[in-house]
Amino acid sequence: MPNPKRKLSKSRRDKRRTHIKDTAKTIGIDKETGEAHLWHRAHWYEGKLYYKGKVVMEKAS
Repeated sequence: MPNPKRKLSKSRRDKRRTHIKDTAKTIGIDKETGEAHLWHRAHWYEGKLYYKGKVVMEKAS
């Protein structure tokens, strides 16, 4: 079984791994509003900002 001749540094290993990206975005449905949104992101719905199913902020009118 082939083995590397020298140890690969962490920075060199990590530089290579940065190019491997997950292209599929994960979309969740808010339980309160039923609105589709990206996971771990706040989203606006009817003038209110929701995060984890709770109102975080309302638009000033």
